Amino acid sequence: MSSSDLSLSDTNMGTSSSPSVSESASAVATGAISRPSLFGSQLPWADPAWYRAHASPYYGPSHAAFRLKVRAFVDKELTSSNCTAWDEKKALPRAIFKKAFEAGLLPGVVGPPWPTALVGRSFNPYPAGTNGPNAEFDAFHELILVDEICRCGSGGVVWGLVEGLQIGLPPVLLFGSQALRERIAPSCLRGDKVICLCISEPTHGSDVANLKCDAQLSEDGTHYVVNGEKKWITNGMFADYFTVAVRTGKPGSAHKGISFLLIERNMPGVSTRQMLCSGVWASGTAFVTFEDVKVPVDNLIGKQDEAFKYIMYNFNHERWGFVVQANRFARVCLEESAKYAMKRRTFGKRLIEHPVIRWKLAEMARQVEATHAALETLTYQMCTMNKTEQNAKLGGDIALLKVQATKVFEYCAREAAQIFGGASYVRGGQGEKVERLYREVRAYAIPGGSEEILLDFGVRDAVRRYESQSKM
Repeated sequence: MSSSDLSLSDTNMGTSSSPSVSESASAVATGAISRPSLFGSQLPWADPAWYRAHASPYYGPSHAAFRLKVRAFVDKELTSSNCTAWDEKKALPRAIFKKAFEAGLLPGVVGPPWPTALVGRSFNPYPAGTNGPNAEFDAFHELILVDEICRCGSGGVVWGLVEGLQIGLPPVLLFGSQALRERIAPSCLRGDKVICLCISEPTHGSDVANLKCDAQLSEDGTHYVVNGEKKWITNGMFADYFTVAVRTGKPGSAHKGISFLLIERNMPGVSTRQMLCSGVWASGTAFVTFEDVKVPVDNLIGKQDEAFKYIMYNFNHERWGFVVQANRFARVCLEESAKYAMKRRTFGKRLIEHPVIRWKLAEMARQVEATHAALETLTYQMCTMNKTEQNAKLGGDIALLKVQATKVFEYCAREAAQIFGGASYVRGGQGEKVERLYREVRAYAIPGGSEEILLDFGVRDAVRRYESQSKM
């Protein structure tokens, strides 16, 4: 049964108000909640457990309806042929951003709450032409949104459509002035403009505190003059706006002298050039240069010299997004391998009949399923904590889970390539998704904090919290 065969009645939607996360958990514990209906192809492990009618404390009717809505968009717009064409062009068509907004999806990538005031449209989880119980957009809706989009099997398409907005706009939303927010955010959320985040530099990646891109306030105090370079900038080739971390403090001031500026492409002195990376081609990865760019002081995001804490503030959400993406891509590798193993014949029988192939699938499945379960647990915490509490308590756990997800992705990409054999070594054909994802593993293991940096941070954070509690 394909997703297109499912009607709204198959999404287990009721007529009462959608339960909150805590209400759902309580209902499951008392046996008062029914199991969700089957959804998707039902190929082994092609989708998370609740798609297979496993009872879950996390999802209500609005989540099931939203899942159907996102899947319809992905199956129609993010087809394999489109992903391949966009990869080769190294850019997404502008129309896809607008389509994602019109489908009622794009604003969700910046996380809850749904920005109704900025986009003029409230959150509606239901497919066009239908309705159901009201619901507020929460972290599980966002999880479904990003997870389903990743079914396309292209990191470049996902980064192009999701990542730039997910990491580039939150600093404006959270810390920008009301005037800046109202001028910039609506066009980005509605798919009319594209925004990106500029932090990494040729000499500094994870070492944010020592970035060098310089911004000097003019003598009359009306503008900053920005000089410097940024590297590995997702969406940089086609972005209209650049959320840029710059050094406004004196040399050696480290994290105490960093500010955020909103730089616009039409400002003289802004230039970009395509970076030739091994993967995520459609995301428009760029080398960005700023030469004597005059930026009005009104484009300062938050307070001068205080942007380091703004950068840290959104890291949890950024890394959580990487977990969602990496684990669905691992699942795509597993799904593609299972499909191929059931039809490919070698030595007189199907691949699935060879014990070594079943072992590979089992190893992939146990890791993907375990990682998704951990992801749902952390997502539940995000639903029950405010942002300040999340940053205080979840940073280390999310860091470790990102490492878990990227290592599982790497493992599954390799094993999938082995199952596909030569078919995984050519672009296009049956092994197209596996070939592409195998090239894109490094794009997840390094950005947002490399595995080594995050493993160390996870332990340091746990020790810090333990010692802090011990002194109480």
